[in-house]
Amino acid sequence: MAKYFFPKLAILLAVCRMGNAQSFTLESVKSYPFPTELTASSSGSKIAWAVDEQGKRNVYVAEGPDFKPRRLTHYTADDAQEITSLSISADGQWVVYVRGGEHGSNWDGALPVNPAFAAEPLKVQLISIPFAGGEAKTLAEGDDPALSPKSDVVVFVKSDQVHTVPIDGSAASKNLFTTRGTVSDLQWSPDGSRLAFVTTRGDHALVGVFKDAATPLQWIAPAFARDRSPRWSPDGSKLVFVRLPSPGGTPDSLLTRRHNPWSLWVADAASGKASLLWAAPKTLRGSLPTTHGGTNLHWGASNRVVFLSYHDGWPHLYSIPAQGGKEMLLTPGNFMAEHIRLSADKKWLTFSANTGPDALDLDRRHIVRVPVDRAAPEVLTPGNGLEWTPVITGDGATLACIGATAQRPPLPVVMPLLGATKRMQPLAADLIPKDFPLNKLVTPSKVTFTASDGATVHADVFTPPSGVAKKPAIVYVHGGPPRQMLLGWHYSEYYSNAYALNQYLASLGFVVVSVNYRLGIGYGFDFHQPARAGASGASEYLDVKAAGEWLSKQPNVDPSRIGIYGGSYGGFLTALALARDSKLFTAGVDIHGVHDFITARDFDARDDHYEKIPDFQRAKDVAWQSSPVAYVSTWTSPVLIIHADDDRNVRFNQSTDLVVRLEKKGVPLETLVVVDDTHHWMKYSNAVKIDRATAEFFVKYLKP
Repeated sequence: MAKYFFPKLAILLAVCRMGNAQSFTLESVKSYPFPTELTASSSGSKIAWAVDEQGKRNVYVAEGPDFKPRRLTHYTADDAQEITSLSISADGQWVVYVRGGEHGSNWDGALPVNPAFAAEPLKVQLISIPFAGGEAKTLAEGDDPALSPKSDVVVFVKSDQVHTVPIDGSAASKNLFTTRGTVSDLQWSPDGSRLAFVTTRGDHALVGVFKDAATPLQWIAPAFARDRSPRWSPDGSKLVFVRLPSPGGTPDSLLTRRHNPWSLWVADAASGKASLLWAAPKTLRGSLPTTHGGTNLHWGASNRVVFLSYHDGWPHLYSIPAQGGKEMLLTPGNFMAEHIRLSADKKWLTFSANTGPDALDLDRRHIVRVPVDRAAPEVLTPGNGLEWTPVITGDGATLACIGATAQRPPLPVVMPLLGATKRMQPLAADLIPKDFPLNKLVTPSKVTFTASDGATVHADVFTPPSGVAKKPAIVYVHGGPPRQMLLGWHYSEYYSNAYALNQYLASLGFVVVSVNYRLGIGYGFDFHQPARAGASGASEYLDVKAAGEWLSKQPNVDPSRIGIYGGSYGGFLTALALARDSKLFTAGVDIHGVHDFITARDFDARDDHYEKIPDFQRAKDVAWQSSPVAYVSTWTSPVLIIHADDDRNVRFNQSTDLVVRLEKKGVPLETLVVVDDTHHWMKYSNAVKIDRATAEFFVKYLKP
């Protein structure tokens, strides 16, 4: 096994032989600021957001009418400490956030991250700072804060229990109450007098209400079920929540697709008695939604409960009277709704959607607004840009969101909602470095092609502007898999990193196809939840193979020089491509991929009951046949395997096992281990290192 190392002179010569000089550096295209956590106060015109500037993460604020950005915090190191749970107090005086952890992970998200190798122990901490500026005070160790509507205290989760602390840090935190299980989803009543919460206790979960230390906890309709997402009525007298059945019963087939039931219940907050409001249709499409925010449950104005469901084939918003009745479809059309927010006056839902007047909007995001009581959606930000994570300021006068184009990286954007002028105004554009190659980035084009089983595949193509007639090419495979790559910068920092790398690869003379394979979002339920996918047959690989075959037929592509790369689930599909089709894919970069479904999903632990799963062995066989490790015998293409050893989404041993197998087979192999970083490259310099390794590997193996 060779350690990753390529002499710089050799790389430079290889680039020159490709006939296309590099027009910008990797560092320059990776230098963009990335905003997240956009939020607004419930009154007035104050907004706040976090920005990652080459690993230095800080909080910015602005206030209408001019919305002049102002940096509130002063973190100056690329130390991998993320900022999450950003919020503004109801009175607009305080900004509260969590610093540390890895909240995009599948496990251990609230544990510290230390890829900068700090000698002192790091902590995940709750911090407050005045909106006007001043000292940032560490309130406590903890996570998942909820600010009281009275703007006096913050409740949060520490060691699975609820704690409270004054928002100004004037006193130490203390335990608010103790209950069995893991507590989550803290929700204040509108007047701040009570706190709803969820406690998960193994096979069941309960919704509870805390009032004060002298009053026993109130349990809301306890049942043999998994209850979640409690939301208060505007007057604080009732709660609506989601109910899922508990696991149990006779073991059923693993390979048979079935309805995943869920329902909405309304409860009296005082008595805890509840009644069924709505039950999802008992169809595959009626299953619990798995797109951003899940059910996206809210209690809106006019006593309307709003939620998201997939039962008409698209992730759409619905509204239903809280006293019962027929649900109303608020967002008809072939598009999805995500990043959904309820306005402060509870009259409007704003969200990002892949819809608009242009057919290409299916592969973009725009901001849409719809009232909670009628089907009258309005696209607020049409055009060829992309916009996401909308909020309406507390005074109802301004829309704030994050927006980008194919060239300009993401920035906060504000737009007046009142008056005739509806012009979007980007904020903090001066944070884009002067050497960022804004005018050198290509605009990806949308293509579709057909997989071998007849499925339609969507993809974005990055075409170099010049160079040799027959270019090398690369297929990029996103992870997730419920993701959608877009015709511009992405709303996920992980995928904006991929977009930057794809632009850089195009600048080196590669044709890059970013494939949106089945299992992804953005194209409806049947595309998102296909048959025989994943461990049940990997049917989505047919789409990835089709992308390689489509490239091989293009007049500007050399079919003998097609590479492939991807991360996470994209790493799995990259490994599967190299293992099954080394003749098509000349070389590949597998970044923290899943390689063995049997160990990744702990198959053997599922068969330890007296009553046996009827198709257990068949399902296990199919899972093995869907795994890259099953095809190592036909793997001949060179591969670079990259993995961070504090990965909290894909176990590091998935790559360890594959490396041993490939070494034994004699496959040309390079490796890069990133010490103490996670799945999402929390340290900026590590992200640059990984992107450089990927680009140099392809230059080495896909040279003319």
